[in-house]
Amino acid sequence: MIDHTGVTVGDFEAGKAFYIAALGAIGYEKLMEFGAEITGSVPVAGFGEPPKPDFWISAGTPNRPAIHVAFRVANRATVRAFHAAALAAGGTCNGPPGLRAHYHPNYYGAFVRDPDGHNIEAVCHEPETP
Repeated sequence: MIDHTGVTVGDFEAGKAFYIAALGAIGYEKLMEFGAEITGSVPVAGFGEPPKPDFWISAGTPNRPAIHVAFRVANRATVRAFHAAALAAGGTCNGPPGLRAHYHPNYYGAFVRDPDGHNIEAVCHEPETP
C-alpha cells in the first residue's frame, strides 16, 4: 500500500498554485508546507484530504521523464471538475474527460500536464450517476 508520493516542480510557487486549484476540485487541500530550514534542502507542500497529506511537491529540477500520478475520485462529475480546474490553473490537456473502455467498461478519466509536464489524472471507476 502506498502511503504518499509526489513530484518535483521547477517553480515551487507556480506548482503550488496549480495543485491548490487542480486538486481542490477533487477535495484535496494543501495541508502542510515546510521550508528548506525544516527539510534541510528545499521547500515542500503536502496535499490530501484532512488530516493527512498523501501527495507532495518539492522544489527542484522536475523529474525526467515526467511522472504520471492518478487520483481516484468518486464520480465522473469530479473528473470533469478536475480537468476544468487544472486547465484554468495553467495545465494543458493530455486527454479530455471520457471513457477509456480499453482499461475496463467504467474507466472514466481525464489527463492534464502540470506546468512541468507531469501527467496528472483524475479517474472514476464507477458508472455514471444521475
